[in-house]
Amino acid sequence: MNRPTPSLETERDHPLRKDVRFLGHILGDVLVMQGGPTLLQQVEEIRELTKQLRASGDLELLERCKQVIQRLSPSMRRDVIRAFAIYFQLVNIAEQNHRIRRHRAYRRGEAESAQPFSIEGAVRTLKEMDLTAEQVESMLGQLSLELVMTAHPTEAMRRTILDIHHRIATLMAKVDDPLITEVEKNQFRDELLGEVLTLWQSDELRHRKPSVLDEVRNGLYYMDETLFEVLPEVHRELEYALERYYPERKWHVPCFLWFGSWIGGDRDGNPWVTPEVTWKTLEMQRGLVMQKYEHSLRQLIKKLSYSTRMVEIPSELFDSLKKDEQEVDLGDIGQGKWRNEHEPYRRKCTYMLARLRHTRFNQKERGAYHHSDAFLADLKLIDQSLRTHQADTIADGELARLIRQVELFGFHLLTLDIRQDSGEHEAALTEILASLGIVSDYKGLSEEEKVKLLTELLLDPRPLTSSFMDFSAETRECLRLFEIIAQAQKEFGPAAIRNYLISMTQGTSDLLEVVLLAKQVGLWRQTPEGPISSLHVVPLLETIDDLHRAGEIMEAYYRHPCFVPDRKPGFAVQEIMLGYSDSNKDGGVLTANWELFRAQKELSRLSSRYDLAVRFFHGRGGALGRGGSPLNQSIMAQPPETLDGGVKITEQGEVLSSRYALKPIAYRSLEQATSALLVSAAGAFFGETPEPEPRWLEWMEITSTAARNHYQGLVFKDERFIPFFHQATPLPEIGELNIGSRPSRRKNSQAFTSLRAIPWVFSWTQSRNLFPAWFAAGTGLKQLLEEEGGLESLREMYQSWTFFRTLVDNLQMALAKADLVIAREYSSLAGEEGAELFRTIEAEYRSTRETVLAITGQKEILDHIPVIQESIRLRNPYVDPLSFIQVYLLSESRREEHSQTRQDELEQVLMTINGIAAGLRNTG
Repeated sequence: MNRPTPSLETERDHPLRKDVRFLGHILGDVLVMQGGPTLLQQVEEIRELTKQLRASGDLELLERCKQVIQRLSPSMRRDVIRAFAIYFQLVNIAEQNHRIRRHRAYRRGEAESAQPFSIEGAVRTLKEMDLTAEQVESMLGQLSLELVMTAHPTEAMRRTILDIHHRIATLMAKVDDPLITEVEKNQFRDELLGEVLTLWQSDELRHRKPSVLDEVRNGLYYMDETLFEVLPEVHRELEYALERYYPERKWHVPCFLWFGSWIGGDRDGNPWVTPEVTWKTLEMQRGLVMQKYEHSLRQLIKKLSYSTRMVEIPSELFDSLKKDEQEVDLGDIGQGKWRNEHEPYRRKCTYMLARLRHTRFNQKERGAYHHSDAFLADLKLIDQSLRTHQADTIADGELARLIRQVELFGFHLLTLDIRQDSGEHEAALTEILASLGIVSDYKGLSEEEKVKLLTELLLDPRPLTSSFMDFSAETRECLRLFEIIAQAQKEFGPAAIRNYLISMTQGTSDLLEVVLLAKQVGLWRQTPEGPISSLHVVPLLETIDDLHRAGEIMEAYYRHPCFVPDRKPGFAVQEIMLGYSDSNKDGGVLTANWELFRAQKELSRLSSRYDLAVRFFHGRGGALGRGGSPLNQSIMAQPPETLDGGVKITEQGEVLSSRYALKPIAYRSLEQATSALLVSAAGAFFGETPEPEPRWLEWMEITSTAARNHYQGLVFKDERFIPFFHQATPLPEIGELNIGSRPSRRKNSQAFTSLRAIPWVFSWTQSRNLFPAWFAAGTGLKQLLEEEGGLESLREMYQSWTFFRTLVDNLQMALAKADLVIAREYSSLAGEEGAELFRTIEAEYRSTRETVLAITGQKEILDHIPVIQESIRLRNPYVDPLSFIQVYLLSESRREEHSQTRQDELEQVLMTINGIAAGLRNTG
């Protein structure tokens, strides 16, 4: 298969074009091998038709293309689907390889300028801002960025397929080596042919839903393969850059970049995340990090051959060895003493290995490390000793990396957040309080009555429940969860579980309910000095109404006598999570973005009055309709005053595989995020951060109100809309895709409000509509555009206000990726009523497009990013066949009931879903 590269025709991108052609030829060979020349000819015919259709817009070509697709035999149609889907997988690998190539060119100094969003560029910016070393050091002590892996079901590909991709990417990197011979190049091509053949002959569909522990293993894959090594590299690169621009001091950057996880802790609507699964998750995390440390120690043993016959070793190391001999029984674990008594470092590492094994399998053993700080102390002792005899090279290399890893990962690897819906706590307390005769219907109390009662119970030193009381299975599980958290903090350390997130937080009582349940197991308790807590309670504000009331909810919590913030060195922090997906689903993209921005400003001001910093936790997805954007853009779009408490952002599904499956890509993604964090924080802490003009805020209120009314008028008030959504998208079929352990709905209900945001966005993306990412924005913006001087005002906001510019540019991206010609084909599945409703959507699309172009002053959408503009333009003709096939199959399969034909067609629908996701590089 041949096509132009999905990138601009520039000399810089010539290697990418070459890679695409190279892989395309290999795929063509596989098609001939597996389906004969007829298959390749059929694929090429359809490809050429869709290219011509894109170029001309000729409706006769559209009908001809549909007829060709309808005439395909079931087996030929299956192969055509797979050909286009695999082609996009290979193109995506080629683009990733090119990103790595370009990054290396910058690092070697071959590029004409510094790479945008590099760590060195960020530190140079700090220097150009005239920040002193003391100011930079102060800022670094306050910065943090935590990226939280979730099991949100947005990765459509199996782990098996991703593994094949990894092998193909590795081979492509070898082909890139300018030193390889022609013989080696041919050998690599043969290996690539074998891998693409394996890809063709592998089943890309999951035939069962993954279990929660499967999802845990998938998350740990990224820690094992890339992130365990890459995170220390990012910290070290920042130290190198600081030493270059601030050479007057020796730098040790505090840990500021972390990964956390929800996988195995997120029980919001997922009945399979039990307390026992949470415990098993923590064991799996500890098992992996211990394996990593043991491997590192074995590597150090090979290199630490320094002998007391050659160098003088400080007495502190010998004192520690005497202590090890007294405390560690090497025989218990089948480990003998190091054979050479003159090699103290190797002897020390042998004892440290033994202590790690005791810790891993029985932490109560006498020879175990009872916490990671003790392991860290041993490593630092070796570091100090090495430097006394000028062995700084190894101290600054492998040993420094291991020390950083222990600082980052401890014995828990990832801090596991717990998340649960507020209704579960309310239901449990309603049953408990009724059984005690305290109140017959806690759930029916007003918010004021709930807060009053909860306060009394919290201040009462007596426990609320006992082991002799019997409750329903749901309430027992709720109580058991808090017992598991308390046990986990003792077994795995306090960093293993720190935060408890409450979905659908709608009042202060939702927070106090969790505090009360934490009190039952000692996670929260009163002391003479005031309340203390080892569990941080975090609200998740998701709907537009909840965001509006955020200040009211949090102020009541701050003023409550039982409130305990999270304590950091030098300041107190309250974490607050913001839901991008559900707020968008509730009010539309423009209103959601505005309400999230406004809530952050309000909560920052409120918290500062109580001497608190806020750590905003941004619940973003990968898709534009769920707040998705590159990490660096996400950070830079935040109000500057919101950075002082640290930043958390979710990373999920296809985002994990696209950013963190390969080490160079993982490094570059985290480097970009670090660069954006440094520059944004420097501007916030030491620069003059311009506040948005008061009139801009007023205008945003006007546009938001108009957009919200239009959005909700269609989505919630037009009775035709929900049936249209079900019929004109593959929503019912997406539920068959087996891409996550949790149900697609929060409750066993067909109501729109119970539908999760992921299938909502995923379905619209598949139909090429991208409705959640742009709808109603045009109506909102036109409200100002039609005012006298409105266009000039909107252009002023676009030029001068980062928030508004990011909003408009994200609209551009959504409008560019949406394709209303293809979306119209999907709307035909909904009949005449669907066609009428689609005309409303189409009119809003045109209005939004015209308004965005007027604001930006561009002729075409994405004129400001021509590379992406061209990439979308060149990808579309290759996604179109999959869309046409999907529409045809949906139409056919929905007419059948329970026949085998319907099952075969459904399976092919699922294959097109995977292919379109690969082509658009987006699911939900």
